[in-house]
Amino acid sequence: MTTVRLPLFPLNSVLFPGLVLPLNVFEERYRAMMRELLKTPEDEPRRFAVVAIRDGHEVAPSAPGLPDPTAVPERGPAAGFGADPAAAFHKVGCVADAATIRERADGSFEVLATGTTRVRLLSVEASGPFLTAELETLPEEPGDEAAPLAEGVLRSFRQYQKRLAGARERSLSTGADLPDEPGVVSYLVAAAMMLDVPAKQRLLQAPDTASRLRDELKLLRSETAVIRSLPSLPASELTRGPTSLN
Repeated sequence: MTTVRLPLFPLNSVLFPGLVLPLNVFEERYRAMMRELLKTPEDEPRRFAVVAIRDGHEVAPSAPGLPDPTAVPERGPAAGFGADPAAAFHKVGCVADAATIRERADGSFEVLATGTTRVRLLSVEASGPFLTAELETLPEEPGDEAAPLAEGVLRSFRQYQKRLAGARERSLSTGADLPDEPGVVSYLVAAAMMLDVPAKQRLLQAPDTASRLRDELKLLRSETAVIRSLPSLPASELTRGPTSLN
């Protein structure tokens, strides 16, 4: 078992290997994380782990509010995640490699990272200025019949895109250059589909590529049927998600 300890960045979204993650970093705990990552030489990976939040808040309350206007806001690296931060997060996440970390004049950061490797969360440490985690690297197994499953997923995904384009009264250009490597297909399609966090999390933690592709095939068929009935869903850019405000 290969383990590593990395800074931990919880989000209300799921990061997949190969996908781009833009971040707008303004909370002090994450500013401290970025300042620490900037100490790593530019020719070395500036890595941190992203996990989806199961129970908690991506941004900690910074002022008293409802229902108690006198409540004292939480402070520290685990603010918003309860007494046991590890219990607030999904157990499978993704390592991110920050290609760009740009500090603004106000001390906030603009970050552009890319997902690289799936990891399992083993423990969380909250004694420093930001959360860190011990992580186990997860293998990428192809599973049975991954290649033909990928072909079926690509066909279904193109139909899904056409339905989305019709719902938006626009054309989507992302389908023309889709790769055919099963593992890459499984992650790109998982990221591009309009699914909630629990559904995307299930795809991330699938035991192998074939299992993920089988689940995607079912989801694509059901989601395409939904779009046909309710043509008002938003479209998505394939390899980039919305900027997370942290």
